[in-house]
Amino acid sequence: MDHKTDIAETLGLQVVYVRPVAVADLPEDIRREAEGATTLYAVHDTDGERLALVRNRDMAFLLARQNDLAPVHVH
Repeated sequence: MDHKTDIAETLGLQVVYVRPVAVADLPEDIRREAEGATTLYAVHDTDGERLALVRNRDMAFLLARQNDLAPVHVH
C-alpha cells in the first residue's frame, strides 16, 4: 500500500481507484453515450468492480469524495 491508502484507512475511508479507460474498449451502448470522447474515467472498488464511469478525472475524484470515498489515481 502507498501513503495515501494508509491515511485513508486510518481515517476509516474506503479507497477507490480512478483510472482512464479508452472509449474504444467499452461496450457499444456506452461508446454511443460517450459523445465523441476518446477517454473516460472509471472509479473501481478494491475488488475491481466498476462503480462509475465519468467524463473526466476531476469529476471522478469529486464523485468519490462526495460519497465519502478516498480516490487514488492508477494508470
